[in-house]
Amino acid sequence: MEIVYKDSDIIVINKPAGIPVETKNIRQKDCESELKKILAGEGIKNPYLAVINRLDQPVNGLVLFALNKEAAAKLSKDLTDGKIEKFYKAEVFGEFEEKEGTLEDMIYKDGRSNQSFIVGSKDQRYNQAKKAILHYKEEEPGKLDIKLITGRHHQIRVQLANAGHPILGDTKYGNEASREESDKKNINILCLTSYRLSFKHPKTGKEMEFIKE
Repeated sequence: MEIVYKDSDIIVINKPAGIPVETKNIRQKDCESELKKILAGEGIKNPYLAVINRLDQPVNGLVLFALNKEAAAKLSKDLTDGKIEKFYKAEVFGEFEEKEGTLEDMIYKDGRSNQSFIVGSKDQRYNQAKKAILHYKEEEPGKLDIKLITGRHHQIRVQLANAGHPILGDTKYGNEASREESDKKNINILCLTSYRLSFKHPKTGKEMEFIKE
């Protein structure tokens, strides 16, 4: 886990794939507990830490944390209001016919299976489904630049799989063809990276941008 930026209000880290941002399993290492150890080592007693943009455990890339309640409240509101811009890189199975576009779906999260899926907007069985929106641009065949507009559970993985282009290395939402392609390319991790975060600093209002090379 690499600390990309830190001041008295925020921390931005580069999360490796396979490590959760936070977990209730005390036996499992996570980013939150590791950061608290670092802060405690700097002499901060009972450090406050709030995650702002969560990433799935298999996803790597940039994660933003707040270091006090005021920063957490401001950043959480900005996230809800769509003022924090989140960009991802993904390698997917196949090529899009439309090289640039928007995917808009209704996503329902099944807490029992920890999976999400696309449902019809008028299906009353899933009245707790939420709208999910992302923009994509295919920079090379099968390689996408994604701007995430909403932040639903497993959103990018579910929407791309539903569009017929599962992310390579996705064992949960991939199909037989994408798994075969992943095996052929010796891919054993999820090819999804949070590579860019843009937001206003919660205290100073300064425009902040971080890009993972």
